[in-house]
Amino acid sequence: MVPLAIGIDIGTSGARSVAIRPDFSIAAHSALALERFGANGRDPAVWWEAIAATLAELLKCIDRAAVRAIAVDGTSGTLLPVDGVGRPLAEPLMYNDKVLDHAILAAIARVAPESSAAHGATSGLAKALQFQPLPGVVKVLHQADWIAAQFSGRFDVSDENNALKTGYDAEARRWPDWIAATGMRMDLLPDVVAPGTVAGRLTPSAADLFGLPRDVAVVAGTTDGCASFLATGATAVGDGVTALGSSLTIKILSDRPISAPRYGIYSHRLGDAWLAGGASNSGGKVLAQHFSLARIIELSAAIDPETQTGLDYYPLSTAGERFPIADPALPPRLEPRPASETDYLKAMLEGIAAIEGLGYQRLAELGAPKLTSVRSVGGGAANAAWTAIRRRKLGVDFLPALSDEAAAGTARLALAGASEAGLLL
Repeated sequence: MVPLAIGIDIGTSGARSVAIRPDFSIAAHSALALERFGANGRDPAVWWEAIAATLAELLKCIDRAAVRAIAVDGTSGTLLPVDGVGRPLAEPLMYNDKVLDHAILAAIARVAPESSAAHGATSGLAKALQFQPLPGVVKVLHQADWIAAQFSGRFDVSDENNALKTGYDAEARRWPDWIAATGMRMDLLPDVVAPGTVAGRLTPSAADLFGLPRDVAVVAGTTDGCASFLATGATAVGDGVTALGSSLTIKILSDRPISAPRYGIYSHRLGDAWLAGGASNSGGKVLAQHFSLARIIELSAAIDPETQTGLDYYPLSTAGERFPIADPALPPRLEPRPASETDYLKAMLEGIAAIEGLGYQRLAELGAPKLTSVRSVGGGAANAAWTAIRRRKLGVDFLPALSDEAAAGTARLALAGASEAGLLL
């Protein structure tokens, strides 16, 4: 029997499950939209119903007795308050929800180090402080913590990646003392372990619900962003991953933490390495303002990626950029416009590729290692002409991404936890 590990991803639109073998090959996967289970994607009951359904679908395709471990990833910065048995006491605050209480934000700004990811209205710490006064609150958990607890029964544990925006010090590996100075009750914060750590075993009820062995390990997971990086197979210092979605996001595995609040950069700890990166306001949403997807595909087929248009574009939807240039007033640069639509699209693709190159250069200037390879995910990764333009500009190896599913990255953590615990024998 080949042992299996399962990764579960809960996102803003759906739930996904992936089972992988020890050689990282995917044995099965399943995905279901949250809207099938209720209109309120903020409702933890909807999260759990969607996850239970997608896991049930996955388990139909594999030998349940082969499952050794399960891990969960969730949206970074999504928090909810719970009572002593894990029941939610209020609607969660999602990753992009803002805390509008100026006293809370001022308390954090007054004592938090500049390098902390806890700054800002969407920070996990700000949300925890807002939940703190609720009657009966025993813990404030991250989304992935609460889902994992449905399997383990442990409503008191988190991982280092999800805890980062709540103020966790990943270098010292502890909740820092300054958090208490914000007025936060430290007992409401969960214990924190490294991603990939065995945090518990399936409860009898969870094992019976899914027909799984009771000794299946529940392994500490991560954020959706870290999981997506791990899914690609990038594991060496200098490996980069570029996400070409509606926005342009780049990440690189570093041998040291990188912190640059000006650019919105902080580092997640992954074992003995660090994942650093930034997000540009450029990307696919700019292309979509000017071309339909069908037109992009049609025009891309006519692009010669080995020649330059000579145009120096900085494609933005509106003024303002944070990374790799920190300038809230930076104007879009999309002129002069050539007569040819093909050349216009090509110049935009060249411009976004130049931003990508500048992003990796900026990370190196801030202390990250030199880029040695790139794996690409997102819709733009399928554009052959754009890939050729990017390869020419970056000048490094372009490697295939093993998977673009965050759940596959989380499954790798589950596999690592099972291996460390000797469960793969």
